[in-house]
Amino acid sequence: MHVPPILAALRKHKSGVVLISLQIALTLAIVCNAIFIIANRIERVSRPTGIVENNLVLATQQWADAPTGSDQASIDKNASLRQRDLAVLRGLPGVASAAAVSTVPLGGNGWNGAVSRKPHISIADRSSYQMVGFYFMGPPGVSTLGVKLIAGRNFKPDEVTRLTQGRPAASPVIIISRHLAHRLFPHGHALGQTVYLNGKPKPITIIGVVERLQTMNVGFSNNFAFDSVIVPQITGIGYSVYAIRAKPGRMAAVMHEIRPALYKADPMRVMDDDSVQSFAQIRHDAYEGDIGMAILMGVICLILIAITAAGIVGLTSFWVGQRRKQIGIRRAIGATRGDILRHFQTENFLIVGAGIVLGLLLAFALNILLMRHYELPRLPLSYLPIGALALWVLGQAAVLGPALRAAAVPPVVATRSV
Repeated sequence: MHVPPILAALRKHKSGVVLISLQIALTLAIVCNAIFIIANRIERVSRPTGIVENNLVLATQQWADAPTGSDQASIDKNASLRQRDLAVLRGLPGVASAAAVSTVPLGGNGWNGAVSRKPHISIADRSSYQMVGFYFMGPPGVSTLGVKLIAGRNFKPDEVTRLTQGRPAASPVIIISRHLAHRLFPHGHALGQTVYLNGKPKPITIIGVVERLQTMNVGFSNNFAFDSVIVPQITGIGYSVYAIRAKPGRMAAVMHEIRPALYKADPMRVMDDDSVQSFAQIRHDAYEGDIGMAILMGVICLILIAITAAGIVGLTSFWVGQRRKQIGIRRAIGATRGDILRHFQTENFLIVGAGIVLGLLLAFALNILLMRHYELPRLPLSYLPIGALALWVLGQAAVLGPALRAAAVPPVVATRSV
C-alpha cells in the first residue's frame, strides 16, 4: 500500500482529519490518566491492614457521668469504668477477647507524630524524622487485633502506662511496624534500638516489630501508610474505644449484644447507631470515596472510547459515501476488495497515529497538572504504549465496517454518471 496517495487524499479532508486526531489525542490523554487513577485507587483499596479483619468489631461510647477533669481522681475513675466495661464485654458468650484501643487501621481517629533516632528534630528538615501513626493500647489490644509479631515480644502488663494529671506518661518501650523499622534502620536490626518520639529527650526502646500495621489515615500513600508505632498506654477521658474479637460464626450476635450489655452495666452512657461497627463496615466506609472515584473514572473511559469509536465510524462512512465513484474507478482498473480495505485501514492508522503523538504529550501535561493539584503519583511510562496500542486497535475495529462497505462497491459504479 502506497502511503503518499493516502496522505494526498487526507489533505482534501483536513477538517475531519484534524477533528478526529484531536479527539483521539484527548481520549488517549484522559484515558491513560483515568486508568492510572483507577489502578491507584484499586491498589489503595486492596492494601492489607496487618490485622486479622474477620470477626472484629469496634465499639465506641461516652460515659455521661464520668469526670472529665485532669485531676488524678478523675483519671482513676475513668480507668475503673473502662475495666468494668471490658469485664462485661469479655463475659459475653460470643466474645473471644476484648481490649481498649485508641483506634484501628482505617479508623480515621488517632494521633500522628514523629519518630527519630536523635532526641531533637527540625520540622523543616524532613530527613531528621519519620512521620508515623500512633496506636495506644496494652498487650490485650495487640492480640485482639491480631497483629503479627515477627521479632521481639508483646508488652508486659507492668509496661502499660496511663494518663497522669491529664498527660500521657512517658512509656519506656514501643512496638513498631517492619516498614518503619526499615526506614529508621535500613542497615541493621531495629529490635533493641533506641528512638525518640516527637522530639522528646527521653529514649524509647523498641521491644517488638510487627509484620505490618497500616495507619488510621486512609489518605496516606504507600510510602507512609505502614509507618506505625504501638505505645503501651491507655488513653481517653470521658470516652473509650473497644476492639472486640468475636468467636467464629458469632459476630452478628455479638454486635447485637454489645450495646444492651454495656447499657445494662451503666445506663449513663451515650452510644449512637454507628457506635458498634464491624471492621468490614469500617473498611467499606474508609474506601467508599476511592471506590466511587474508580467507578466514575471507568464510566468516563467507556464514554470517551465509545464517542471516539463513533466518530471514526461516522467520518469514515461519510468519506466512503463521498468517494464511491473513486472507489468504483479503482475497482474498474484492477483494485481488489483487499486493496480498498487496506486503503481505509492505512488511512485510519495514520490518523490515529497523529492523534496518539499529540495525545502522549497531553497525557504527560495532564499528569503533571494532577500531580501538582491532587498529589497523584507520576504516570508510569508503561501506560502510554498500552494506551496507544489500545487506540490503534480501537481505530482499526471502528473503521472495519465502513471499510468493508467500501470494498463491496462494484466497478460498475464508475460508469453510472457517464
